[in-house]
Amino acid sequence: MNDAPDVAAKAGPRIREVPAVTRAFAILRLLGRGGDPMTLKTISEELGMVTSTCLHILRALVSEGLVKVDVGSKRYSLDVGMLTLARSVIESSPFPALAQPVLDRLSNEANVTAIGVEITGQDHMVVLALSRSHAPFRLHVDVGSRFPALISATGRLVAAYTSMDEADVERRFKALRWDQPPDIDAWRKDVENVRKKGYSIDRGNYIDGVTVVAVPVFNGQGRLSHSLVAAALSNQLVAAKAQALAKDLQNEAETLSALLAGRA
Repeated sequence: MNDAPDVAAKAGPRIREVPAVTRAFAILRLLGRGGDPMTLKTISEELGMVTSTCLHILRALVSEGLVKVDVGSKRYSLDVGMLTLARSVIESSPFPALAQPVLDRLSNEANVTAIGVEITGQDHMVVLALSRSHAPFRLHVDVGSRFPALISATGRLVAAYTSMDEADVERRFKALRWDQPPDIDAWRKDVENVRKKGYSIDRGNYIDGVTVVAVPVFNGQGRLSHSLVAAALSNQLVAAKAQALAKDLQNEAETLSALLAGRA
């Protein structure tokens, strides 16, 4: 018998490319990364897009309130419509409300920047909740910030608790940007240790001089869905303190996992 239908089913639904949508998202991401308003010429050149096509898409985004244009300078930037969309996403998830008191406590007691992250598949992680420390150190992260899925301490969690093709892992790993890039073999050993210990520590790889601790949060199906993260200067978060913090985070993550499962 021909088993082609089974193969197709395993591969998942076919995703047909929609260039206009892809380009619109590329423009939104570019404007979100840059911070400063950008001209049509700069946007089209950055994205390798035909200027007239870029203009038509920008006009559509402006009409939807996602992008605004300064009439005088003719520069484009994100508009408040993006906040409405972001707020809807955050409010539809119980995780931020459940995690925020935990993050506030950790930030206050351990003097760390505490972060609640959602794992969005194997490509990215997104910050959904945040509590900053009172220390002079500030991590450049905000609610809505997005990072590659395999980066830093949470990235090791993703590699440890999700099923990924080894060739795909290596390809993604090579594209990551670290201050102190770990050797992939050493990184794989770290991932194995994560499976044994249940937590991950990045000491200066992602950001030089900064230690990041992360623990997994699982959904009702037992799959990795979120992580709790704490970050501080490495000279403040010495090895013993980092491990004690990881244990504290694990206890909180277990409670959150149970709460999320109950609301599924």
